[in-house]
Amino acid sequence: MSWLSNSQGVVLTAYHPSGKDQAVGVSHAKAGDEDTSSRRHGEYTLNKESSTKVSEKSVFNRSNSQDSLDEISMEDYWTELRSIQDNRQKDQAVVVVKEPDEGELEEEWLKEAGLSNLFGESAGDPQESMVFLSTLTRTQAAAVQKRVEMVSQTLRKKNKPHQIPDVRDIFAQQTEAKEKAPDGTEIQSVRTNENKHQGKDDQASRLVAEQEPQPLVPEEARGPETDMNLEISFAEQALLQKESTRDRTQKSKGDATQLLSFRLPKDKTGTTKIGDLAPQDMKKVCCFALVELTAFSDVLGIEMKQEKAVKIKTKDSGVFGVPLTVLLEQDQKKVPGTRVPLIFQKLISRIEEEGLKTEGLLRIPGAANRIKNLCQELEAKFYEGIFNWENVKQHDAASLLKLFIRELPHPLLTVEHLRAFQDVQKLQTKREQLQALNLLVILLPEANRDTLKALLEFLQRVIDNREKNKMTVMNIAMVMAPNLFMCHTLGVKLNEQRELAMAAGTASIMHLLIKYQEILWTIPKFIVNQVRKQNIESQKKDKNAMKKLLKKMAYDREKHEKQDRNPNDADVPQGVIRVQAPRLSKVSMAIQLTEELRAGDVLGRFFSQESGVAQMFQKGELFLYEIGGNIGERCLDNDTYMKDLYQLNPSAEWVIKPKPASRTYQAAARQPGGLSS
Repeated sequence: MSWLSNSQGVVLTAYHPSGKDQAVGVSHAKAGDEDTSSRRHGEYTLNKESSTKVSEKSVFNRSNSQDSLDEISMEDYWTELRSIQDNRQKDQAVVVVKEPDEGELEEEWLKEAGLSNLFGESAGDPQESMVFLSTLTRTQAAAVQKRVEMVSQTLRKKNKPHQIPDVRDIFAQQTEAKEKAPDGTEIQSVRTNENKHQGKDDQASRLVAEQEPQPLVPEEARGPETDMNLEISFAEQALLQKESTRDRTQKSKGDATQLLSFRLPKDKTGTTKIGDLAPQDMKKVCCFALVELTAFSDVLGIEMKQEKAVKIKTKDSGVFGVPLTVLLEQDQKKVPGTRVPLIFQKLISRIEEEGLKTEGLLRIPGAANRIKNLCQELEAKFYEGIFNWENVKQHDAASLLKLFIRELPHPLLTVEHLRAFQDVQKLQTKREQLQALNLLVILLPEANRDTLKALLEFLQRVIDNREKNKMTVMNIAMVMAPNLFMCHTLGVKLNEQRELAMAAGTASIMHLLIKYQEILWTIPKFIVNQVRKQNIESQKKDKNAMKKLLKKMAYDREKHEKQDRNPNDADVPQGVIRVQAPRLSKVSMAIQLTEELRAGDVLGRFFSQESGVAQMFQKGELFLYEIGGNIGERCLDNDTYMKDLYQLNPSAEWVIKPKPASRTYQAAARQPGGLSS
């Protein structure tokens, strides 16, 4: 791959194994950049707006400059892909995707969204679904309505007279002026009827997008940083953007935004990371994320359907080729709380033991015969704790790590979502791609998501040593993309142009996954607000159904409190919260809310009164939690402004406690010989 810079832009040139070089995209760079010619003949651009012949130049040496690394990193992609193909076992099964029956995907989609009681034999009291539907944005509601109607039509064709409610009556209530989030902020209302019938111009531009993936932009061409908008629905943002740019060319929009770099915005009510919410609320988050992703793709005219794999027989023990869930089950018997497979952790640990400054790390493979022998030895000895890791060289461990990912019977990105991850490349702007990836990461099963995060964090540490190991984020993306995206689709025949597009596109997505981990593992605020709203509506429903019982319980509780009230637990005055800390010597403290008081300040006040053993909690083992009210449970980041959060959830309780038991990567990976006895 080479970057051809001139006053017009930057062309990414992909070297294909057939011997042809092809430019797969154009992005603007600063005027006046030096011209850089390529070392190969016959380069041309797939972009219909330009066709640039490039003069020949001698081959750069990999160690000469950073430019040389970028120039041949696409060759790294094809080298990695050839290596995978050469070492692929003949009897290794390729995941077969089941061709769904008419309406099957839509029915499955509604089940995953928690709306199964709107149709089929379970149709009946849809009250719970009605609560969920009442919290949706207009674009989300349109997505649900579309799928319900499709399932309804399918059931009628199959002569299944199940009652399906007409959800249009529900959504009609949401066509008023503006929606309000639980925190009182207004969400811009937009028309959704326009995304039902795409104009010819939109269809043509999206068709071009499928043929022209967005180019990888080199780090030195990066534009200004801007905040990701996590407060307004991504689908609503896309529709607003679509309306505002209706008279502009899609090309100019894509070029302008592709150079942007995005950062996580500051939120006074706190940033919510994956893992910060209680399981019952996280389940709701996943339902909202699924509906939002579908609404988002509907607005943009990009199909991002879930796939369904044919069930295959898999190993129920061992190290390689074992499903993640099975691995974790056997690992948790050895090391309770394990969230990432122990073999995966140990391979990363082994690579890091030798240091991350080795040139070509992850790019240079270990010897094929040695890798094969090590695999057999690990299968026999790893769980016995007698494997000798001294025999594993650094490049061997890197090859084994990539092999582990490829040998998973189902892709790390899952059969259901792998195609959607690949299709992210069809989106025209980096902002849209990051928004889609954010929702897809949320939708991954917990085991897959945790393992992917461990991998990406490791890759970032490798990149942090790029001055020594010569592995930039671009190089790492090129090497890792085939292992993550292509290994389960090697049997699929692609024409040369499509193969080039897939190579550049998946490498670009890999780049985004590595670079924007912080954003991608954040739950958007608008989804958290929807969960709060759903909880409020559910509580209202429950209160109406149990009004007499709750009244009696309140009376009994008040009577009990009057008899046994502790002076320390007296009602706190306005503007004061009482924080509980059952793990510390100071178990309770009344704290005055101020404009500047943050969660970290609250923890600091408790820790300042601790000594001895309790000091260990200052190392990030205890966190302040928001519990109850309109949320089940939420771990707060230290920069959360308490007064702002209190106003959002005045009925919450505040408790300092550790996160649920989990085995950290570093702790489990240090164990020698595979596992401790």
